[in-house]
Amino acid sequence: MNLDYAYDLKRKQYLAPQLLSALRSFKMEPGDRCLGIVDVDLYSPGLNFIFGEADVGSGVVIVSLCRLRQERYGLPQDEGLFRDRAVKEAVHELGHTYYLSHCADAKCVMHFSNSLADTDIKGASFCNRCRQRLEEERDKG
Repeated sequence: MNLDYAYDLKRKQYLAPQLLSALRSFKMEPGDRCLGIVDVDLYSPGLNFIFGEADVGSGVVIVSLCRLRQERYGLPQDEGLFRDRAVKEAVHELGHTYYLSHCADAKCVMHFSNSLADTDIKGASFCNRCRQRLEEERDKG
């Protein structure tokens, strides 16, 4: 898929909201979620970069693998760490589509990641409070 329409030449990054807009065009049934994964550097207005973004109303999510790799920072490749980071970011963004907000618990997958250190500290699962809220959302539907 050609992503040129979302590329900002000055920033040398891709505008995530434009990519989310394209994902909304996929046919989805009520309750479905759409997870787009790209290997380009993303940003959103007002932010230098993002690991991912969710459109809560449409159930559409985009996650970038670009900044999750150790090699980007001149460090040796670590496939296990890269995979862990990708899973955490995907689960986090999908969590937003179930109306979960950022969590104060640094170990919860819904904790905001301002850096890779934040991503590495948190787990890939929900804390008890977020899990309960997720179950409440499920029970509504």
